[in-house]
Amino acid sequence: MLRPKIITTLSGLALAASSLAIAEDEKKKPAAPAPPVQEKVYPTGYTDTPFLPGDKWRVHDDARPRPKVVTPGATASSAPSDATVLFDGTDLSQWIMSKDKSPADWILGEGYMEVPPKGQGVGGSIRTKADFSGDFQLHVEWASPAEVKSQSQGRGNSGVFFPGGYELQVLDSYQNKSYADGQASALYGWKPPLVNACREPGQWQTYDIIFEAAQWDAEGNLVKKANITVIHNGVVTHHRQEYLGTTRHRKVAEYNKPIKMGPIALQNHNNPVRYRNIWIRQLDLNSND
Repeated sequence: MLRPKIITTLSGLALAASSLAIAEDEKKKPAAPAPPVQEKVYPTGYTDTPFLPGDKWRVHDDARPRPKVVTPGATASSAPSDATVLFDGTDLSQWIMSKDKSPADWILGEGYMEVPPKGQGVGGSIRTKADFSGDFQLHVEWASPAEVKSQSQGRGNSGVFFPGGYELQVLDSYQNKSYADGQASALYGWKPPLVNACREPGQWQTYDIIFEAAQWDAEGNLVKKANITVIHNGVVTHHRQEYLGTTRHRKVAEYNKPIKMGPIALQNHNNPVRYRNIWIRQLDLNSND
């Protein structure tokens, strides 16, 4: 009478073991893939939105031309893909002497150019070989001498000139008292910068500039003054500030004749100021109209 019970028990154990094995096999099986999630499709634009006031484009208009692609430089100082490099630290081939258009004879150092001592070479300022017109973005880096030898306008004096003869002052204004409209980043002889953002002598400084050219009508009448936005060492020192006219020393600037094209120039004021990493981008400020 005992044997059937033993058989039944063994049979139950076998069934249990088999169930466990099946359960383990089920665990090892990969889970069934989840049903794909439908990604939301965003419209690239619209054709049924209202028109912008006085414009041919609708709000979010799908037919409106997209901005062209420009690859930015590796750093904020590096030239973007559509820039013209005026000085990369290797040669002065893009520059000539302002006086006689002979090859620029400023001192070429390791990655920079420097204003030569008085009496050396042709002497005087240098300018770009190319002439520029219209509006542009300009990047310039400069450094005043590390050794301070003078004061006021005799200390690290130079300048950046735009087509038409408008100057943006270069000066060592670090703890250096001079007249307000002659400070670093001043529109020389007209507008002081909003703030003095000058670094210590010898340190590299940056000017990031947006220059908007003056405009004249067909009869030679001025219809728009030149204006400028300047960021000095990352600090806004002018925002769309109008130029009073062509820069002059100890005289009031004025617009005396139409000038629609010209070079970028760097001033030789007999101070060993250094420049590097200069590039320019022509701007069409109405390109998205």
